[in-house]
Amino acid sequence: KLSWNNINKFPHTTFNWVGLDGSSVLTHMAPAETYTANATANQLIESVKKHKDVAYTNESLYLYGHGDGGGGPNEGMLERLRRMEDVDGLPRVKQAHPNEFYEHVEKTAKDLVSWRGELYFELHRGTYTSQAKTKKQNRQAEFLLRDLELLSVVARSLGKNFVYPSKEITRLWKLACLNQFHDVIPGSSIEMVYKDSDAIYADVLNSAAAMKQEAVVSLFGGMGLALASEATGILVANTTSWPRTEIVAVPGLSAQLGAQQVRKQDQAALMVATTVPGCGLQLVNPTKSTDAVPVSVHRDKGGCVVLENLYVSARFSAEGQLVSFIDRRTERELIPKGQSGNVLRLHDDVPIFWDAWDIEIYNLEKFTTMKATKVTIVDEGPLLASISVEVPIGESSKMLQTISLSAISPRLEFACDVDWHENHKCLKVGFSWDIRSDFATYETQYGVVQRPTHRNTTWDMAKFEVCAHKFADLSEYGYGVALLNDSKYGYATLENTMALTLLRSPKSPDAHCDMGQQTFRYAVFPHQGSFNESKVVQEAYQFNVPLIQMPVDIKVASSSAMTAAPYFSVTAAPNVVLDAVKAPEDGSRDIIVRLYEAYGGHASATVSIKIGASSVVKTDIMEERADNLELRTLANGAGKSVVVDFKPFEIVTLRFAA
Repeated sequence: KLSWNNINKFPHTTFNWVGLDGSSVLTHMAPAETYTANATANQLIESVKKHKDVAYTNESLYLYGHGDGGGGPNEGMLERLRRMEDVDGLPRVKQAHPNEFYEHVEKTAKDLVSWRGELYFELHRGTYTSQAKTKKQNRQAEFLLRDLELLSVVARSLGKNFVYPSKEITRLWKLACLNQFHDVIPGSSIEMVYKDSDAIYADVLNSAAAMKQEAVVSLFGGMGLALASEATGILVANTTSWPRTEIVAVPGLSAQLGAQQVRKQDQAALMVATTVPGCGLQLVNPTKSTDAVPVSVHRDKGGCVVLENLYVSARFSAEGQLVSFIDRRTERELIPKGQSGNVLRLHDDVPIFWDAWDIEIYNLEKFTTMKATKVTIVDEGPLLASISVEVPIGESSKMLQTISLSAISPRLEFACDVDWHENHKCLKVGFSWDIRSDFATYETQYGVVQRPTHRNTTWDMAKFEVCAHKFADLSEYGYGVALLNDSKYGYATLENTMALTLLRSPKSPDAHCDMGQQTFRYAVFPHQGSFNESKVVQEAYQFNVPLIQMPVDIKVASSSAMTAAPYFSVTAAPNVVLDAVKAPEDGSRDIIVRLYEAYGGHASATVSIKIGASSVVKTDIMEERADNLELRTLANGAGKSVVVDFKPFEIVTLRFAA
């Protein structure tokens, strides 16, 4: 596929591909530059000419047959290859299993070159954004299933009557993975496909939510808690592995809870959940006063609206743009003079060949800046301040933004509701920061990738639109800002400006792609220290994984045997993240815990478990290998712990025996 690059030619055919963690895999790009070859002499000759590493190995794969719709090889192809097996002037041809090819290359190749980091594909950049609903549902499914697995493991361990729903969880994971097929999740399928995938996602999300609720009820009941029909408090569960302090919103219970603040949007009661332990629980009493310094909002003399808390001050113009963003802890202005943030730009989006697949660099040059027509103060504290921003988009679309700042965090959030009816347009949001760096950091699976913020070379220029998961970060020595999202994957950073692609409007192969109502969120998170010293990874998880809450009777809950101690914890290594807790695939009552090093450094982490474990082994992602580790009893006797060493970006899977 890399042979399709539209700017640079990839320089290798057979090489060692070195990953983020330093591991490598033998890699081969078939030099015929197709996976649907038709078995001609000319193609075989071209395969030899285009082999870029023939000095190290003179073999290559030749992939033939009718593809992209099925069919495979036909009789004529097989006969031509038979006749060309050993013909003077042609390369020798041999029918073989791919494993035989790779095994022979491993044994005979000399001094293969290595390629470190990503194999960036210089095409199909629009697939990071097309079919926004599908991408959002995928993100929701991934995190919902993660929570379901963790809560089910704890409920099984603490509740005698709870049965871990392994078959149903496997079914739902397979459905979620089915929709990750290479034309569904990229947004490059026909309209009929998305009717099917929406039904599949509805099954996944509804079924997983119901089972998650069962696990939560079983878990709370297993600790003797009585769920109240008329709640006087909230029990909060944290499924991340670190303590969290957050504002929780409880819709429909504001009157009886007597909360400090009621959110105007939905009349939800707002309260502070303070230091909820990682993988643990905490009871929140809404009548108990909080130490949080109130957040405020006001309109200044210049007509700008200012959101301000203990950490930051954010000033928005009448056009809805962020014209000042001050870190009050360091008195640092983050917006350069004459520049802004939350700048919405509507670009022309007319690819050369493939509508849903591609975004072209020339379309970056033609855009219109969208400006708000109305900015209204909504919530005025003390726990949450928010403003409403109305923005007309193009000729027939509109956006309603709710921009909010809580009393307890420097994170500035943007919730967007868009009525989208454009034709070959692309909507981006940009933030310009007073930060200088030659590279930006983007999240990928279990790690990060750094990419240039300049266009010195054609290789740099080709990365004008790149893929990221939950965040991108721009940092210099001592300071940085991260741009988080809840469902977007297309980013770009040029010099000091970070951009997130929000919506596209291609007309092929789905003529109605993304038309209608779209909702999504993004946020900016300023942090002291560079990315490697920050908590950006944790903050991005929190933005995507809300605290779980259950209404309870305070008196009953307070008198129960509830413990806030974490069921799983990771200490002594802030760069290690606990990502998954699940039952093993063999159906036993053991517990699988998967962790990874998130920032690119070494670590020695203490992993603790408080729901019963007799031994622990370090296994692999297939749960097959077993290397014994020493399991120690915690000092207070309430659980066990194991010390695990990590290399940069290493994934570690532990198996605790019940």
